[in-house]
Amino acid sequence: MSEETKNDQNKELQSTNESDATGTQRKPSLIGRVIFLLITAICFVYLYYRLNGAAMREGLTLTTYMAEVFANVAWGPWLGLMITYSLFYFIVDTLVVTRALNWFLADIKYKDILPIRASAYIISIFNEQIGKGAMAYYLNKRDGIPGWEVGSVMLFIMFCEIFYLLVWASIGFVFSSEGLPEVFSSMPFIAGGAAIFFVAWLLYFQGKLLPNNTFRQKRILDAFKQAQFKHYFMFLLLRSPALLAAIVVYTSALNLFGVEASFLQLLPYLPVIFFAAAVPTPMRAAAITFWVVLFPENEGQMAAFGFVQHNFFILFNAIIGLVFWRRAQRELFA
Repeated sequence: MSEETKNDQNKELQSTNESDATGTQRKPSLIGRVIFLLITAICFVYLYYRLNGAAMREGLTLTTYMAEVFANVAWGPWLGLMITYSLFYFIVDTLVVTRALNWFLADIKYKDILPIRASAYIISIFNEQIGKGAMAYYLNKRDGIPGWEVGSVMLFIMFCEIFYLLVWASIGFVFSSEGLPEVFSSMPFIAGGAAIFFVAWLLYFQGKLLPNNTFRQKRILDAFKQAQFKHYFMFLLLRSPALLAAIVVYTSALNLFGVEASFLQLLPYLPVIFFAAAVPTPMRAAAITFWVVLFPENEGQMAAFGFVQHNFFILFNAIIGLVFWRRAQRELFA
């Protein structure tokens, strides 16, 4: 068989594999969109029911009720608070991404990651994980780093973000378990199960658990093979200032909306709400709903708070991205 024929067959096989991969991705994508639309619909129906009920108890229409809620907010201090927090989050977030890339890939400078991370915020308006995928594409085009290597680091970051929120939710439960809703009673079991899973995960990728299993050899999981416990711990230390700042900012912002809240009260709440905010529902409907559920005596204030808090954060981050957009374009297409 000639070399030319072999090349043709390889191309056909590659094309077939790509088509199969595309085909297998379309169905989950469609199912995922349907599921998230259903979640969104349920959230909005629930919010309408709660807000309309609150308005009726006040003898007002829903429109008038919500207009009064928005009119009573101290918008000036709130805006300054949120802009400061968004900028601080950007600094910390970029530092986390830079360190993770340095651990597993290459010595990339913090100032070189700034335009990449900022530009990804624009895409994150629609989906945070797609924004991380855009970072992989950017680094591949600019620095020639294989996309699967960057994708592996992004998976590591996503994995660590789940556990860091869980750690802080558990700490919050320890300090304020008595005043929490009944649903938080399962927190010790969730935390215990997560701890066991994490130990098993670490041992598996170190080759000490199921040593003959080949799943860990996949290239997209390379960052987990390199990761040691210290990397997970360092991630927790580097990311935590953003959450601790968020607790201060969100507590202060709640007071500006006329809702009394304490730092300890928000310590277990906020990680759970951030989980909900990561769900790609339009206008962060899942996160807004969680605020109303957790503060049932202030339905109107919490719906308004959740809506402006999460959506302003996403939109202002996108504005940061626009500031760096021209530099990102120059580096990408130079």
